[in-house]
Amino acid sequence: MNISGRGVALSLAASVLFVTLPGYLRWLAPLDSVQVVAHRVVWSIPMVLLLVYFTGQTAVLRDAARRLLRERWLLLCFPLSAAMMLVQWGVFIYAPMIGRTLELSLGYFLLPLTMVLCGRLFYGERLTPLQSIAVAFALIGVLHELWLTRAFSAFSLITALGYPPYFMLRRRMGVDALSGFVFEMLVLLPFAVWTIWHFGDRHVFVDTPRLWALLPVLGLISALAFGAMMASSRLLPMGLFGILSYVEPMLLFALAVLFLGESFRAEQLWTYGPIWLAILLTGWDSVRLLRKQARRGMNG
Repeated sequence: MNISGRGVALSLAASVLFVTLPGYLRWLAPLDSVQVVAHRVVWSIPMVLLLVYFTGQTAVLRDAARRLLRERWLLLCFPLSAAMMLVQWGVFIYAPMIGRTLELSLGYFLLPLTMVLCGRLFYGERLTPLQSIAVAFALIGVLHELWLTRAFSAFSLITALGYPPYFMLRRRMGVDALSGFVFEMLVLLPFAVWTIWHFGDRHVFVDTPRLWALLPVLGLISALAFGAMMASSRLLPMGLFGILSYVEPMLLFALAVLFLGESFRAEQLWTYGPIWLAILLTGWDSVRLLRKQARRGMNG
């Protein structure tokens, strides 16, 4: 398999792994959403360290730790980035547990478009004509959802608007993805342990022994999905990587309707239809630009 093929396979694997979580969470009863997030932090640490070891990133992690000691401003940034990630993890776990996976998927549908707007506003990246049309269609879907519900879902807003500041902060910090993930989990570890100790049921592992197997797997899924996503981002052109990021919300939507039993009303087509059209336009435009770049590379 060539490099692009491996990158596509890794990106698809990451999307599938992330989307397994809403269904997987149902097996973690009687743990509530707060306990699941806390255990996910705890069990992600050994799993991501194993991932660092087996991918040969130990020296990179060591260098990042040395930089952390040299550049003390990073010590202030990691608690902030860790808090941002904790909010996203909490929403991703809590929404499916209360039957709001569709609203969560809407946020992920909008996220690539909010990233486009973020690039335009903060980094001076210009929109192509098709991207501008896509943003307009996405806005139509958002306005219809506002009209339909009279209150746009907080889950959608937190997902769509919460990730761009996180990505901007991590970009400014300049720490590689796996090392940054390790540091963020270590920042959250005391909070997670405190939450489990003070709010957890001391007998839950005795009453539900399957959790001893299920919780490490939760950490493994998180570590593998994150590792696959970051590896694909290094192997693929950014345009193609952006297109493939739409696979996750599409799978989330299908999971919510087909397997989690969430209802989909006909009037919601006016919310999701324009957003799907925006996604198709963005994907089409990205493919067109990639082909143009490839032709320039061949001619050059």
